[in-house]
Amino acid sequence: MATHKGSEGVVKVGANTVAEVRTWTIAESADTLEDTSMGDTARTFKSSLTTFTGSLDVFWDETDTNGQGALTIGAEVTFAVYPEGDASTDTYYTGTAIVTEVSRTASFDGLVEASVSLQGTGALTETTV
Repeated sequence: MATHKGSEGVVKVGANTVAEVRTWTIAESADTLEDTSMGDTARTFKSSLTTFTGSLDVFWDETDTNGQGALTIGAEVTFAVYPEGDASTDTYYTGTAIVTEVSRTASFDGLVEASVSLQGTGALTETTV
């Protein structure tokens, strides 16, 4: 069974690698529809529509105009996460997403950081490089 270090990961917006990524998350979910009817002894459900959300935390880098700079509120982007890196045969997840939130934080004894939240629009795809 293969395991991977988080430091191997890569996040891209379109073809551009996002600089200074510290963490990323992609969550997938599916709605359910109840189809229980009279005479049933237990509730039953059918799978319905799916969705995904994503987030990433970065050390803020104003010079990363094609990566971090493309993640502006309301922007629709192609978002891709490469958990094991982006070399040939590596698995990655990609989809179109809308940037729903960007927050920036700083403390006197730390680096300036930014957090980005994304709402998927359409399906999330798992594929290989």
